[in-house]
Amino acid sequence: MLWFNGAKRHGFIRADGGERLRVDQDGFAAGRLLGNRCRGTRVSFDRAADRVDVRAVNVAAVPLIAARRARLRGRR
Repeated sequence: MLWFNGAKRHGFIRADGGERLRVDQDGFAAGRLLGNRCRGTRVSFDRAADRVDVRAVNVAAVPLIAARRARLRGRR
C-alpha cells in the first residue's frame, strides 16, 4: 500500500511488478478498510478494468507471519 487518504476516500497500491493501481474506499473488502497510516502494508487485491483505467478491488491487508524461532536446548 502506498497511501490512503480517508478524507479523499482513495489511495494507491503498488503491485509487485511496479504498477500503481488506484483504490477507492468502496474497493476494500467488507470490514477491511485500512486507516490513513497504512503506508507499507502488504495487501491482497484483484484488478478491475473500466473504460478509463485499472483499479484495485477486494483489497485486504495480508497478515504478517512471524518467523519461527529455533528452540534453545540445554544440551552442551
